Parts: sequence; structure tokens; C-alpha cells
Amino acid sequence: MSGHPSDPCREVCRTRQTGLVQVPWAVVPENLRTLRHYPRRHLPGDLLAGLLVAALAVPQSLGYAAVAGVPVQVGLYTLPPALLAYALLGTSRVLFVGPISTVSVLSGTIVRALSGGDVELAVRLTSALALTAGVVLVVAGLLRLGWVAQFLSEPIVTGFVAGLVVLIVVGEVPALAGLPAPTGNLAERLVTLVGGVGDFDGLTLSIGAAALLVLFGGQRLLPRVPWSLLVLVVGIVLSSQAALVDHGVLVVGAVPSGLPVPSLPVVDVRLLSGVVTGGLAIAAVGIAEGLAAVRTFSAEEVDARTDDRELVAHGAADLASGLFGGMGVGGSLSKTAANASAGAHTQLSGITSAVVTLGVLVMATGALADLPRTVLSAIVIHAVWALVRPHEFVRYARLRRNDAVAALVAFGGVLALGPLGGLLGAVAQSLLGLVYRSVQVDVDEMGRVSTEKAAWGSLASDPTRRTYRGVLVLRPSGPLFWANATTVLAQVERIALARAAEGGLRAVVLDLEATNQMDSTTSDRLTHLVHVLRRHGVDVHLVRVFGEVRGVLGRAGLLGELGPGHLWHSIAAGVKAARSAPEVDDEPDVTDLDDLEPEPPADDDEPAPDPPPRHVP
Repeated sequence: MSGHPSDPCREVCRTRQTGLVQVPWAVVPENLRTLRHYPRRHLPGDLLAGLLVAALAVPQSLGYAAVAGVPVQVGLYTLPPALLAYALLGTSRVLFVGPISTVSVLSGTIVRALSGGDVELAVRLTSALALTAGVVLVVAGLLRLGWVAQFLSEPIVTGFVAGLVVLIVVGEVPALAGLPAPTGNLAERLVTLVGGVGDFDGLTLSIGAAALLVLFGGQRLLPRVPWSLLVLVVGIVLSSQAALVDHGVLVVGAVPSGLPVPSLPVVDVRLLSGVVTGGLAIAAVGIAEGLAAVRTFSAEEVDARTDDRELVAHGAADLASGLFGGMGVGGSLSKTAANASAGAHTQLSGITSAVVTLGVLVMATGALADLPRTVLSAIVIHAVWALVRPHEFVRYARLRRNDAVAALVAFGGVLALGPLGGLLGAVAQSLLGLVYRSVQVDVDEMGRVSTEKAAWGSLASDPTRRTYRGVLVLRPSGPLFWANATTVLAQVERIALARAAEGGLRAVVLDLEATNQMDSTTSDRLTHLVHVLRRHGVDVHLVRVFGEVRGVLGRAGLLGELGPGHLWHSIAAGVKAARSAPEVDDEPDVTDLDDLEPEPPADDDEPAPDPPPRHVP
């Protein structure tokens, strides 16, 4: 029976004979299953891209570890598990996941506030933050909450990243010039930095400035050369040969060799609230940049499930990194661009980078001891500098003022309140702006478009559109819901009563096409509107009431109060019913309302009555 083609086990498990072992391919992650059909022609491109991006990522991960306030080896511990986890679960073929500037500086800010300068505690807190961020992202992905990430709009991310770059550069300038790192907020750091200008170490500053010149100049001349790796190697050789440490140049110092082992960081329970809050922030920032990179470099692969799968994949990368003593990660825009331009086709390039990093951990950490700290600072500054995009602020201001405001609020919030406070402030401003815009709903009077069949449009945009005496057609410009229902329906009431006071108004036709949700507050306000208008002799007809909106209005009793013949699929049908109601007692019978054209106006400028409409229940 097991060999029968319809055997359930054969169909579900799709086992494949491999010697004496049967592999249940259905439970193997999708990305791993695709390796069975890996095109060999992609192998050279993936291997070369992995090597080149590793040459960029290894020195930057050392710098990001310093930014995060932990020993440099933590950056190396982060890369392999994060890359392997994303390669297993991610949706993008070229996305590079690892330490990134935004997450590193945010993690460093939180850790410094919680650790009190204790390096060992800082390492544990850094891993705990990564684990917390991983749990948050995986749970959110499994619950299909990927849509929440959309609240981090591109203007917010742009302003947030620009603010972080300023903080990073200000934080790295002291090390670049041989000064101790200042503490406090941005203003206090700047004051300390300016006051310490006379204490700059000339040799250290010269080495750092030369490294920056090579990094920025070389990138402009030969962008495909791994200048970060070149500067790193030259810095180590120069330091060891010239004994720079004896001339007052600070170096990285001894870096432990060997592979990290998995472990869970132990954190004092009194610090857990800070770890949870920080983990949420790191999760939000990391996934924001990661999704931006996915959309930028994998546009053809994005579908409705992408955000949820990316939440799980990024969460798994954070969990793997934290479990092996690393820090929080995210999808890197710069290294993803380098990966794609280097010829990567699949995540085998990321796996290659992970293997290279493991080789560095086993065989090359001893050489890092002589690396001048100023060179590391130059690498960090060069890595983050390109993330500042002033032209984007100009574009936002040109396209839409609210987007420019959101970017500036995020930028200023980071500088004034720090990364976490700035991010929360920017998101809060965005949400408040969303709520504010949702309540700014106008009510348009509608008229029939003479040049189009069954088309209606706002009289404000074209006053020549046809109206019908005794009937007022009104349409809210946005959806009605509990926050704007009172204000918008009060507008409807004022317009209708003002027209009724002029005389001749028999009915209001209210178009609810823009409303796709309904709540009890809105249905109550609609019921109140009907009562008020009917007390003044004005009937109410509702048109284009769809789906759940109709169901809620029915359960609320409003449709029963309106009575038969007051709910229609089109404005034309509603207007015909409103005009016919005072004269016709029986329900009209017309086969196709929308195909009926209004007859020419009579001598009194009122269109002659159209054939009576058919009611749509």
C-alpha cells in the first residue's frame, strides 16, 4: 500500500530515498528544499559575492560592536548565526542580514543606560536585547502582524536614520582624534568635544583622517574594491610595524579567538522592563530597514505574505545572534546593494560570508589586537555617512508637507530625545497625523455628469452638473467612523436643513460608498440624522451601502426605520426613488436603472420624471 500513488504518507511527506535515510521534505524549510535544484551556473557569482561582502561586513561588524558598547568580537559572533538563520527562512535572494548602524547605536544607547559601565553586563544585555527582539518579530510574524510595520513610513525611517548618523559621527569623532568618549546628551557631547579640541592627539587624528580620505576617495574612484578591508589590513600592519601603541595611539587590544557557544544571558529581573522596551524598539528599527531593503532589491518577489515571512526570518536571525552572544541585527541596505552588484543570485552568498567570518574567528582574531581604534572609527563613519540623504527631505517637502514634517520630527526627535525617544515620537506624530486627516472629511453636493452615462460628480469641481429639484445628493469625501461621524453628519444636517429652509426639498440621498466599515457610534449618528430630517419633512435615502456596513445598519435597526425603498445600489436609482416617492404608492418595476437616461428638462427647468425605479433590497 505504501507504494500506491495515492498513499497519504507519500503525498504529504514526499520522502526521498537517500541511502538508508528517508528525508521528509515537506517539513524542511522552503529555502533549503530549493537547494536540490540549485543552478550550478550561479555558484561562481554567489561565492564571489559572499567573499566580497564578507570583506566589507567583517570590519564594519567590529565597528558596530564598538558603537553598541561591547567588545569587538561580539560583532563577529553576530554575523554567522544571523546570516545562516536568514538564509534558511528569508524571502529575499540577496538580502544581507547582520549588524547595522541603526540597531547598533540604539542597542548601545540602551545598554549604556542599563549597564552602568560594566562590560560583562553590557555583553549580556546586548544578547538579551537581540533575543527579545527575535521573540517579538517571530510572534508578530506567526500572528500575521506584518501590516504593523507599515506605520514606520519611509519619511520616518529617513529622518530617524539621519538622526542616528549624526549621533554615530559625534560619538566616533573623539576616538578618531584620540580623546575619551564623552557622555550625556548630544548637546553635552558637543560641548565636551569643542572644549577638548586642544587635547587632540596629532598622530591619532592624522591616521584617522588618512583612513577617511582613502575610504571616501577610493569608494568614489573604484567602488567595487573592498576599501574597508584594505584600510583595516594597512592599519594593522602599520600599527604593528611602527609600534603605534608606544606613541600613544589607542588600539583595539586582544580579541578572543574561537567559536562562540550557545547560551542564554542571565539578566537581573530589575532590568527586564528596560530589556523588553529596548527589544521592541530594536525589533521595529531592524525590520523597518530590512523590509525597505527587501522591497528595493527583491521587488519582483514581494507578495502578500512577504512581510509576515520577513518578520519570522528577521526574528530568527535575532534569536540566533543572541543565542550565540551576538547583538541585534537587521537587513543592511548598503551590504545588500554590494551583494547584488557583486553578482549574488541566492542566499548561498550569505552562507559564504558566514563561513568566511567563522574562519576569521578561528584563525585571524590575533591580528586584530594591533588595529588602531581611530581606523575603526573611520570605517564606521564611512559606513554610515551614505545613509544621510538630504535630497530626500527636499523631495518630501516638494511632494507633501506632512511627509517632510514626519521626517524632520524623526530627525529632531532622535537628536533631542535619543534613538528610542525619537522613534516613538516620530511614530506618535505619524499616528496623530493619520487620525487628524481621517476626521477632515468634507461633504460634497453631487450632480449628474451629462457627458457620461450614470456618472455623478461633485458640484464644487463642475457647477454645470445636473441636479434635480427637491432632491439633494450628498457624499462624504472619506469613510465615516466613530471619530468623525458626529462632525461629518452634522455637516450633512446643516446643509440639508439650510436647503429645506429655502423650500422645496423632499429628500436627501446620502452616498456611503467611501465607508467600508461601520460601528455603533456611526450608526447611532446616522439614526439621529434620519430622525432630525424627517421631523423637518425631509426623507432620507442611502445609496451604495456595501458589505458589512449594510449588515451593521440592519442589526442596529436603521434600515427598518428607513423602511422599504430607501436603500439603493446607485445614486441614479436613489434619486429616482426620492423623486417618485410622493407620487407613487406602489413599488416601481424597472429592469435596469443605470441604463435609464434623464429626459430633457421641462419648461420649469426641472427634468421630467424618469421611469420609476426598481427597489434593490
